Amino acid sequence: MKRKTAAILMSALMAASALAGCGTNEQTTTTAKTTAAKTTAAGSTTAGASTGAANTTANQAGADLSGTITAAGSSALKPLADDAAEAFNQKYPDVSITIDAGGSGEGLKQVAEGTVNIGNSDVTAEEKLDAAQCTDLVDHPVCVITMAPIVNPDVKDGGVTSLTKEQLIGIFTGTIKNWSEVGGPDEEIVLITRPESSGTRATFQKYALDGNKEASNVSMETDDSGVLLQNVKDTKGAIGYVALSYLVGDPGVATIAIDGVEPTLENTYNGTYPVWTFEHMYTKGEPDAVTKAFLDYIMSEEYGGQMEALGYGVSSKMTKTEH
Repeated sequence: MKRKTAAILMSALMAASALAGCGTNEQTTTTAKTTAAKTTAAGSTTAGASTGAANTTANQAGADLSGTITAAGSSALKPLADDAAEAFNQKYPDVSITIDAGGSGEGLKQVAEGTVNIGNSDVTAEEKLDAAQCTDLVDHPVCVITMAPIVNPDVKDGGVTSLTKEQLIGIFTGTIKNWSEVGGPDEEIVLITRPESSGTRATFQKYALDGNKEASNVSMETDDSGVLLQNVKDTKGAIGYVALSYLVGDPGVATIAIDGVEPTLENTYNGTYPVWTFEHMYTKGEPDAVTKAFLDYIMSEEYGGQMEALGYGVSSKMTKTEH
């Protein structure tokens, strides 16, 4: 597999100035609709542009870029990919972008087979694919993602606001079965789990559960972050985990601190919250011109503010780049 040197990787992450899978067959296709939309977007997304000439330059650049981009994989990364595709498409209206979920493993498999341009993943390709499948893959780390334990509001109302690592491991491995065992209500713990193919599961298992294998609740297992969140919201005593990007606004669930540290971007940046990873967009070989332009846009300073608004972390703001 083509590997970037440490210097190249850090350069790419800093250029992001910015900025464990997860989904079903949800698909989004983004194309521009009108010239008016193109003009508005050119003014609002060109860093440092004031008026007229800058907008005209952006529109002319957009007219020169055309093609099709397909992507699949992590549903934890999908909200970012969808938003970036819409913003990018308004700058470049002749580009069509289709984004599937399906989970990190599926995205990596498809990009290795050449059926999509981009494979979105919460983990590195080596963690999901055989060495032979990784040979031609090129990694593009685009952002930082934070995973948060979430519970039905009745659990937090019953007194559980933080869990120790030991308690969290006990809950997700099935040795702790009632919330009363960790200071909560006398209520059965209901695990909302993910399949082993999930990159989000791999991340949570590695950094929240210290590598301990998560128990499976087959009746409520899903690789779709949105479905998992809804299941936790609708089920008394439920616990699961999602990326912060699914918790923007009022999601109807409660987050749980780990050893007293809340799952926030600020705590991820300062190194006190442990459950995070870099998100990856893989290409088979170096990307073509239109795919490269899209990847560069996602990792640009221009897009960094929006990235944080969506709940993703900007790589250059990390105080440490390894756990």
